[in-house]
Amino acid sequence: MTQPPLPGVLADVAPILDHWGCLAVAGLVFIEDFGVPVPGETILIVAAVYAGAGRLNIVLVAVIAFCAAVLGDNVGYAIGRFGGHRLVERYGRYVLLTPARVEKAEGFFTRHGGKVVTVARFIEGLRQANGIIAGMAGMSWRRFLVFNALGAALWVGAWVTFGGLAGAHLNTLYPAIQRYELYVLTAMAVLLVILIGRHVYRRRSDAARQPDQ
Repeated sequence: MTQPPLPGVLADVAPILDHWGCLAVAGLVFIEDFGVPVPGETILIVAAVYAGAGRLNIVLVAVIAFCAAVLGDNVGYAIGRFGGHRLVERYGRYVLLTPARVEKAEGFFTRHGGKVVTVARFIEGLRQANGIIAGMAGMSWRRFLVFNALGAALWVGAWVTFGGLAGAHLNTLYPAIQRYELYVLTAMAVLLVILIGRHVYRRRSDAARQPDQ
């Protein structure tokens, strides 16, 4: 039976996966994990959906994604440990690592350590900078490796399970996605406006309090 096309952004990434297969998963997850803004998580989800639909081997997708995630974060750790603030100050703006953001993240890593490395995998922005900041904060490599591998296993396991189940029921899910896509996009747009408004309000409040400090 012919599979229906994938919805939304998944359809945009699908041609990459059709051409490169698991190599796309390895490459994009790997380079995303040391700060390069590419759709590593998205390609993992698409690959899992493909696997659930019988187009790829789901075990191979999971193993490759796990190895690429761990290796990519270790490259990031090495960049942070040996390049440090000098590299981030010079090139950080190209991967959304401003000095203020790095300083805040370093303090967070210092306070919470391994827990942050594990959870960071699920947070957009922190996932890409996680290894770099851990290296800059001076976390020991062995400790980083353990928590990084744990986070990678949970992250890959969650998305492969979710994507695999979605792929196995794609013929049922796709019509429902099409039916409610407009409502979901509208809700996301409203949420985005609220988040931006809250951010602007906080910035203005902080700026208003600054002269009193």
